[in-house]
Amino acid sequence: MARYFFDTSALVKRYHAESGTPEAWRLLTEPGAECVISRLATVEMLSGFAGKVRTRVFSTAAFTRLRSQFLADVRKRVVRPIRIVNAHYQLAGDLISQHGMSRQLRTLDAVQLAVALRLHQVAPIDQFVCADQRLCDIALLEGLAVFNPDQP
Repeated sequence: MARYFFDTSALVKRYHAESGTPEAWRLLTEPGAECVISRLATVEMLSGFAGKVRTRVFSTAAFTRLRSQFLADVRKRVVRPIRIVNAHYQLAGDLISQHGMSRQLRTLDAVQLAVALRLHQVAPIDQFVCADQRLCDIALLEGLAVFNPDQP
C-alpha cells in the first residue's frame, strides 16, 4: 500500500482545478493508498480558500462548500491528519537553521516538512507530494522521494 504525504500546495488541487490537478487526484484516489497531511494543513486549506474569496476567485458560497467538502474528506479519512508535537517544531527550527540561509524555507513549510520527515522515520512515506518546487528541493535534500504534480 502506498503512503503519500500531501503538502497543502498539492492538496488544494483536489478542491480547485489548476495545474497539476489530474496528477494530485490520481494519487488521492489510488486504490489502497494512504494519504496523510499535517494538522497544519487543515488550517492552511481554510486560509487558502479564504484568500480565493478575497481575490474574487471564489464566492463566499464556494468557500462554505469547499470547507465542508474538505472537512468531510478528513472525517472520511480521504486524508488523515497527523498531529503536531514539540519534536516537529524542534525539527522545523533545525531545518530552517540548516537550509534557511541558502534557500527560501518559510516557517509553515518547515513545520510541514518536519511532520513528513518524522512520519517517514516511523512509517515510511513513498512520496512527499508538493507543488512548491523550493520545498520539494529541500525535501529531496532531506532524503524524501518527491512528487510535484505541477511537473509530473
